[in-house]
Amino acid sequence: QVQLVESGGGLVQAGGSLRLSCAASGGTFRSYAMGWFRQAPGKERELIAAVSASGGTTYYTDSVKGRSTISRDNAKNMVHLQMNSLKPEDTAVYYCAASLFYMTYGPGADYHYWGQGTQVTVSE
Repeated sequence: QVQLVESGGGLVQAGGSLRLSCAASGGTFRSYAMGWFRQAPGKERELIAAVSASGGTTYYTDSVKGRSTISRDNAKNMVHLQMNSLKPEDTAVYYCAASLFYMTYGPGADYHYWGQGTQVTVSE
């Protein structure tokens, strides 16, 4: 069983930056694709960034592309999401997720393990 714990969320002003982190334990971290999802109030959960098991392939949804960087450290069982130029519409609960696939751009159903989420609030 894989456990995922997110950290780094909080309140930030528009234009600011945050670095979200996800610590994984259990399982074989280096074999899992990792993704960051977010869910805003009244909206569906969406995949915003993903990284392959090796770290060599990344994916970003259009709304965060150019402002965000996903990275992983397989030696430390960590995945990070650096978010810059934050906007109020980035306000959401952010979830880290692990997939048994090597890489997936897919929906939440492609991911098998989830963290509890961390709140990001961007003020005007």
